[in-house]
Amino acid sequence: MRIRIAAVGRLPARAPEAGLINDYLTRLNQTGRALGLGPASVAEVEDRRGGGMPAEAALLARQIPDGAAIIALDERGRLLSSPDFAAQLGRWRDDGRPETVLLIGGADGLDPALRDRADLVLSFGQMVWPHMLARVMLAEQLYRAATILAGSPYHRA
Repeated sequence: MRIRIAAVGRLPARAPEAGLINDYLTRLNQTGRALGLGPASVAEVEDRRGGGMPAEAALLARQIPDGAAIIALDERGRLLSSPDFAAQLGRWRDDGRPETVLLIGGADGLDPALRDRADLVLSFGQMVWPHMLARVMLAEQLYRAATILAGSPYHRA
């Protein structure tokens, strides 16, 4: 099952967050290969016309292939433990979903219509995180999920 992080906004290649994201996704690709997870990628979209959330939603929606599981990141979403997140990814993989797309909206969040399409609305807690740090945290949790499914000692709970 391929994994795609689709996010509004561009992260400069030299940004420290970019190095962290690349590191965790590389680890995910290495660990996940034997598990049927990956490859993982990042798709960045940018609304250059200033259309707001509906325009951003249209750009993000283009990143969702047919049959994909959709996870929307939203502060009002569900709180999951890392093992529960891993188990959900494993279920979608086992159900034959070809891809999981994780959506990160712009400064104003995700358009409600796009959020309502999600199979899972996920929160990292009640605090609001900068979008670039949310990408890093998401990449790490994806890698952690692969290690949990692989039975690796990386996750100690």
